Amino acid sequence: MNRRILVTGGGGFLGRRIVEMLMARGDRVRVFCRGSYPDLMASGADVVSGDLRDDKAVAGACAGMDAVCHVAAIAGIWGRREDFHHINVRGTANVLGGCLTQKVFALLYTSSPSVVIGDQDIAGGDESLPYPGKYLADYPATKALAERMVLDADGWEMVSNTLDPLPEAGGVRRLRTCSLRPHLIYGPRDPHLIPRLLDAAHAGRLRRVGPGHNLVDITHVDNAAQAHVQALDELLGSARCGGKAYFIGDAEPVNLWDWIGRLLDELGLPPARRAVPFRLAYTMGAVLELLHRLFPRLGEPRMTRFLAVQFARSHYFDHSQAKEDFGYEPRLTGSDAWASLVKWCKRDSK
Repeated sequence: MNRRILVTGGGGFLGRRIVEMLMARGDRVRVFCRGSYPDLMASGADVVSGDLRDDKAVAGACAGMDAVCHVAAIAGIWGRREDFHHINVRGTANVLGGCLTQKVFALLYTSSPSVVIGDQDIAGGDESLPYPGKYLADYPATKALAERMVLDADGWEMVSNTLDPLPEAGGVRRLRTCSLRPHLIYGPRDPHLIPRLLDAAHAGRLRRVGPGHNLVDITHVDNAAQAHVQALDELLGSARCGGKAYFIGDAEPVNLWDWIGRLLDELGLPPARRAVPFRLAYTMGAVLELLHRLFPRLGEPRMTRFLAVQFARSHYFDHSQAKEDFGYEPRLTGSDAWASLVKWCKRDSK
């Protein structure tokens, strides 16, 4: 391939795996990140340290690139509203501006299914799902604003760069953009989902929310990264994906609490023996959110409305559009993905 790809957040969980896959096939990869990553530099990546809020630094990182894979974001259920907005919205605006000023051909945005999740079940939802009227947390709200900004920019006129796809009428080329929505990414090197779950189980704080029948999509990090690589190829080769968002996940949804219980059992940890009704958890979340907003020193609340919905409602999606438009197929099957996770958890816990 030997294309020039910028990956923002390339030192993080998903971003690093995307970088590894791109480099393995011969692409020249630049990483824009907050920290320093000597191992990435040693592997041949061009590592640029910077802040997404710095438009000049972002534009400089975009210089000379054929495509940008924008993975960097603030994720989580809690934090300062201005931080979510500055990184997830303003930072994405800076990436978009960098693509336009530096004549980058394609921009792939890493979004989240939470941009379409309200407080109801979603069973087999597809890309026609609308954005909800309100959000239960700053993370999905700001990710939705950023996603809409990126998708709306598809087709903006730009000057030709070094790629040589078929030109549009009159030789004018246009920026191509699309968005991927992987749900609940897990796997080796996960710094968020699995460690928080295991810490809660170790401490005896894990509680099931709701009756425990909810089905959810989960996405092994290899599957999420592979989807990004495939979508980048399609964006750079045609306009089929332009202006579209795609749900990404493993082949089948899982029963969330059965899956958690099986993992805890594999690792010799106690299961969630107590349950909290959804409505009670939701109400507790609302009260705790108010309390923690009034007294920020309390830190992150143990329950929020968004977390209650994530734990108790079904959220799984139809991935057929991603398969049709850019050939997405899970890189790892259910059994292989599971084995990879358990092996890493056991090794990491030693």
